[in-house]
Amino acid sequence: MRPPHILCRSLLAGLALLGAALAIPADASVVISGTRVVYRAPEKEVTVRLTNEGSLPALTQVWLDQGDPRADPATLKVPFLVTPPVMRIDAGKAQTLRLMYTGEALPQDRESVFWLNVLEVPPKPKADDAPANLLQLSFRSRIKVFFRPQGLKGAVQDAPAQLQWRLAHDGGKLGIEVRNPTAYHVSFASIDVNTGGQHAVFDDGGMVGPGETRAFPLKGELKGDVKAGGATVHYRCINDHGGVSEGDATTGDRAGA
Repeated sequence: MRPPHILCRSLLAGLALLGAALAIPADASVVISGTRVVYRAPEKEVTVRLTNEGSLPALTQVWLDQGDPRADPATLKVPFLVTPPVMRIDAGKAQTLRLMYTGEALPQDRESVFWLNVLEVPPKPKADDAPANLLQLSFRSRIKVFFRPQGLKGAVQDAPAQLQWRLAHDGGKLGIEVRNPTAYHVSFASIDVNTGGQHAVFDDGGMVGPGETRAFPLKGELKGDVKAGGATVHYRCINDHGGVSEGDATTGDRAGA
């Protein structure tokens, strides 16, 4: 068998070429038991369950990255171990992953975020069973892993209400700018903006990290020289459990106002 990093590098290259050439609707068989992982600093490890809901066994490889989906797993340096890194999951069976923090220095005044990758490779059919024209697809799923130090200021559930908003132009296009003064990451399912009887929305999914200011493009009716302040914002954020928490805010004349 090829070493895991060589297997992964070859598969990622093949996936990139295939994705550029084809757009085929399909679903992965190996399902992750959540949409995010929260690793609280006192914990020695956290577990993630993978379940093969398909009808065939699947070879699965897992690794963590720092946010670049194109990064070569062989060159990544992250302060976590994940075991087992490569496994076979039979149809209808499950496998538990163990994530362990290895102790390298991470910021203690705010969360850090990493990404868990799960690459699923379908089994190669036997020669007698293979059709003349066979296309097999590999699937990669990625979910966020939040490392949460002890003693952070404030509560994670209160972070969305502390965000600071303003409307801003970027390259002639109107967007919604959000500043996050908290120690926590805030992930958005959608953002709705209303002002002067006009409406626009950002619904592509996005995240603003601790201390960051980010602008998200808006789609909709907002046109012309809309004032930066006074618009109403309705946001839908993803909480620790993968559910949606909603809230309302008003834009200010500048971020931080």
